[in-house]
Amino acid sequence: MLYFIIPAIVIIVLIPLFWWIGTSNGFKSKNIKIDEALSGIEVALTKRYDMLTKLLDVAKGFAAHENELFTQVIKLRRGMSVEELNQASGQMDALTARINAVAEGYPTLRSAEIFLELQAGIRDSETHLQAARRLYNSNVTLFNTAIALFPSSVVAKSQALSPKDFFAAEESKRADVQMKF
Repeated sequence: MLYFIIPAIVIIVLIPLFWWIGTSNGFKSKNIKIDEALSGIEVALTKRYDMLTKLLDVAKGFAAHENELFTQVIKLRRGMSVEELNQASGQMDALTARINAVAEGYPTLRSAEIFLELQAGIRDSETHLQAARRLYNSNVTLFNTAIALFPSSVVAKSQALSPKDFFAAEESKRADVQMKF
């Protein structure tokens, strides 16, 4: 009889212990994926920044007197929060619009091959940035779901895990576009 009680006690203790360790490791894995996705966003923002900087240099050559327009180019730093990255992205969107507005005043700039190539590069970097944001938000969804659902929420609370922030669209981009003809 004793031969059955000791293994039963060991099994009763080990199963919850292994579950706890597995769940804890799952949270660590999800956190790593979120960090990786955030790094992907930073890479995409850096690529877009580089393209904007090159586009800026080309535009400056055509419109030297518009120089103060371009002083708002922001420099990306590692370690920005999700909210700060959202703000940086919005500032770069505004700068892109302003560069394009300047280009409209200079037909030779708009038709310059280098300018067109840089604009295509910016569109490409925008596509990569959108994909990186979707991947980040997907990983955040998995993490937030795991910490909210029972029984893994018990492990999450014991490790003081809290929900992560999503990348969200700016208010101005969420509004319905009014078409006026």
